[in-house]
Amino acid sequence: MEQIYTIPINEAFEKCMEEEGCNCPICKLFDKLEKKEVEMALGASMMEPSTRIQTNEKGFCSEHFRMLVNQNNSLSLALVLESHLMTLKEKMDGNLLTTILGGKARNHIKTAKGVSNNCFICERLEPHYNRMIENTVLLYAYEPQFKAKLLSQKYFCLPHYQMLMEYAKNKLDKKKYDEFFKDMSEVENKYFEKIIKDISWYCKKFDYRYDSEPWYDSKDAVERAIRFLSCGTSDDKNNK
Repeated sequence: MEQIYTIPINEAFEKCMEEEGCNCPICKLFDKLEKKEVEMALGASMMEPSTRIQTNEKGFCSEHFRMLVNQNNSLSLALVLESHLMTLKEKMDGNLLTTILGGKARNHIKTAKGVSNNCFICERLEPHYNRMIENTVLLYAYEPQFKAKLLSQKYFCLPHYQMLMEYAKNKLDKKKYDEFFKDMSEVENKYFEKIIKDISWYCKKFDYRYDSEPWYDSKDAVERAIRFLSCGTSDDKNNK
């Protein structure tokens, strides 16, 4: 059943089994997809009329603006910003009828609200994101060898754990869902115990009574706890 859409999922799960610094495999998948979309936004496709119309209208969220800046392609970004700003200004100004009817203030509010709520990259990522979750659950359900890969993960960040569990609950039969929950919770509970132990030891190390004790695995406990509690913050993304 190794279809093309399962390949990146299998690769991410295998890498997270092998790599010391890799953590949530869904974060790894998402980071790779997000990086591709960010590069595309400033690549050749930015000059395509259909893409330019969308970036002019939607713009980008603050996180994706940050990632676009980090591409070190300031001219392309400036060209995108120029046409985006011009589009926003035109929407705020409206037409003569808007001016006559006193609707300029409404235009300003509506346009400013759109800047906060829209992002070209986020909207492109959403359907792929949902498909990643769906295909991961289906791989578990219909590919027997995938179960071992899932059980070998260090953990799933809690937001992705919730998404996987919700999809499985809605789509799998009771027997498959119970099996999925058992295996997923085994991975998650094991890491919960580990990260609580490490973060507790990290706190103790600030007590003079533990000054001579080793750090064990607790030196990066704060960073790992945050990665566990929030998606989109994998080691790969932090090291870009």
